[in-house]
Amino acid sequence: MKLRDKERMPTFLLVWLGQIVSLFGSSLTEFALGVWVYQTTGSITQFALISVFIHLPNLLISPLAGAVVDRFSRRGAMILNDIISVIGTLILMGLVFSQRLEVWHIYVAVSVSSICGAFQWPAYMASIPQLVPMNELSRANGMVQVSRAIAKISGPTIAGILVSSIGIGSILIIDSGTFIFGFIILLLVRFPKVEHSISQRQPFNFQQLWKETRSAWNYILIRPGLRKLLSFFAITYFTEGMLAILFWPLVLSFATSKDLGLILSISGCGMLLGSIAVSVWGGPKNRMKAILWLVGLQGLCLCLGGFKPSVILAGIGGFGYLFARPFIVSSNHTIWQSKVPFELQGRIFSLQSVVERSLLILSHISVGPLADRVLEPMMEPDGLLADTIGKIIGVGAGRGIGLLFMLIGILNIMAALIAYRMPRLRRVEKEIPDAIAIIS
Repeated sequence: MKLRDKERMPTFLLVWLGQIVSLFGSSLTEFALGVWVYQTTGSITQFALISVFIHLPNLLISPLAGAVVDRFSRRGAMILNDIISVIGTLILMGLVFSQRLEVWHIYVAVSVSSICGAFQWPAYMASIPQLVPMNELSRANGMVQVSRAIAKISGPTIAGILVSSIGIGSILIIDSGTFIFGFIILLLVRFPKVEHSISQRQPFNFQQLWKETRSAWNYILIRPGLRKLLSFFAITYFTEGMLAILFWPLVLSFATSKDLGLILSISGCGMLLGSIAVSVWGGPKNRMKAILWLVGLQGLCLCLGGFKPSVILAGIGGFGYLFARPFIVSSNHTIWQSKVPFELQGRIFSLQSVVERSLLILSHISVGPLADRVLEPMMEPDGLLADTIGKIIGVGAGRGIGLLFMLIGILNIMAALIAYRMPRLRRVEKEIPDAIAIIS
């Protein structure tokens, strides 16, 4: 099937709209299920296990999922994800209304959703270059960040209201409707055809699938610029995972839960505004330099947020950090989408997901002991650093976390400075030719 450039953007807009609605529904359900588990069990451990079942199955299946997505239909993968998601949501709904829902049911449900997401996300990201003219890639990736920001801001807020007013069963009904909406849109649109490589025309079996998966790694390894780009983002993935755990305890160490909600809203607005800015503007021309400068800016925001126990500083730091994020993420995605052939993109984005989720889990495991057992005791009034660093940033509860925030910020700044001195990384857009060919 042939799509002209002027026909591709409207198709993408329809798919994007469906994904916004679907993401919003998923955000509602994730929040509601988490609240239900905690209120039912009162156990932080069982609540935390939801995060494990959200990330671990995706991590395990992602390496092969990308090869499957590249070999078969990306649109088909997204449709199948919606079908399975609707079925899973309907099963949960039945258990809720029959009052048979148990915690392990939720673990199974989020695990299945995690596996589906391993196919859905690379399929979605790899389909963008199919549906969008090359000069609109940055804008399209910015729009993807808008959808994520909307879900991040509105989902938990609205779910918090709905859980107490209409209950978890009604939220599941809403979520089912959002998946059906996205499913209908995918049925109505058509994606351009992608020519498969010779290896992808071989018989489908595990050995061939693993061979195709390794070809994506090989594509990165023989290109120093892309290899260094992935390594640089590995650092940002690790620090982001630490921040996700540290931010709430940092703010609650000197402020109320009401103040925390305000700071989270302000920070989320930063992400939304940054996403809108990328969508309207289209992003910087020199994407790699923009990434390095903005990661450095994020480091400064983290240093600011951890410097003193202040609601204002935390709000400014959170706003600035998340405002820069859509520019960084959309620029990174655009580089990969333009430098990787269509037939490899599902595998490339799956491998990036493996790296991201591996480091996310590692950071979640390591940051608690680092803060609680090392830095917090050091920043007590009689601690090891009380008479040195403590005189600058203060001592007491939460100041060890504040120091860790500043150290993470400094790490981001140093990583950006070191990366800037790597010509292969800094010039990756110029040295590696565009790999996107005209598709029919």
